[in-house]
Amino acid sequence: MDKESIMSGTLQEEDKGQENILRPTTLSSFMGQEKVKSNLRVFVDAAKKRGDALDHVFLSAPPGLGKTTLAGIIANELGVPIRYTSAPVLEKPKDLAGILTNLTENSVFFIDEIHRLRPSLEEMLYIAMEDFELDWVVGQGPSARTMRVPLSPFTLIGATTKAGGVSSPLYSRFGITIRLDFYTPSELSEIIMRNEKILGIEFTPDAIEMLSTASRGTPRIANRLIKRLRDFASSEDTTVVDKTLLEKALKRLEINSIGLEAQDLNILRNIIKYYGGGPVGAETIAISIGESIDTLEDFYEPYLIQCGFIKRTPRGRVVTDKAYKLLGENGGPLGEGYGLFV
Repeated sequence: MDKESIMSGTLQEEDKGQENILRPTTLSSFMGQEKVKSNLRVFVDAAKKRGDALDHVFLSAPPGLGKTTLAGIIANELGVPIRYTSAPVLEKPKDLAGILTNLTENSVFFIDEIHRLRPSLEEMLYIAMEDFELDWVVGQGPSARTMRVPLSPFTLIGATTKAGGVSSPLYSRFGITIRLDFYTPSELSEIIMRNEKILGIEFTPDAIEMLSTASRGTPRIANRLIKRLRDFASSEDTTVVDKTLLEKALKRLEINSIGLEAQDLNILRNIIKYYGGGPVGAETIAISIGESIDTLEDFYEPYLIQCGFIKRTPRGRVVTDKAYKLLGENGGPLGEGYGLFV
């Protein structure tokens, strides 16, 4: 999937302008993820009562499910400042040291894509997370010596889309581990109803139901679709999106009623047509559809697996009976009930 695709969960340039407007700032206004919110409320309240820094938090989830938003909410609920950065930006030890030494007491330090942190910076973080101290080398050669620089107690929030890419020593230093799941259609409906008011557009109940199903379980995609649908509504001189307008817009955007794009269907067709439905390796699939294996595994597979169209097995990927029914490979009508664009 092109990272600039409307159905990609990855943050894009067009999202940056209005994403902050749409982001909730409290746990009570954060829709969905009820178990996560319930536990976080306990941890945050306990840390505030003790006057301590919250334990370090590890957030893992596919793109667009709210990791950065949740980090901001945690800081807001604690009543402390937050410092944002991304692992690829931190190139040298001095980059990380500069941030750590300037953190205020009990504040939050958020590192996105923490699985991409350099090994030398990971080692620096170990001591900082455990002892709130920083090892710093002064001088060079035989005269070099190590200084321990004290740090203010802080909470590190590490976010990743690839939990398996984080080293065990780093992962073990997080006291709170949170996995965000894809959102249910009912949870996305609540998000759509909240954000349609902010963006000045109105959806009819049946349009909300259909849009929530087409948003791939991802709030960022739902918000992006709301903005695109606002454009289609504006072109027809209306501020109300009904099911008819929504179906028309999705067809023009080449998105079907359950949020699949042409490339999603191409993956399923290739496995069925060329590999007998599987099992087939991810690398082979990626080559056959002209995508990188990272793109296949990060952007396509999670939703296809969640929808039950693909299974991962020890021998490779296998399409399910549901995929055959979707594509009409068993002689039934093509994509019956799914509004396929073919």
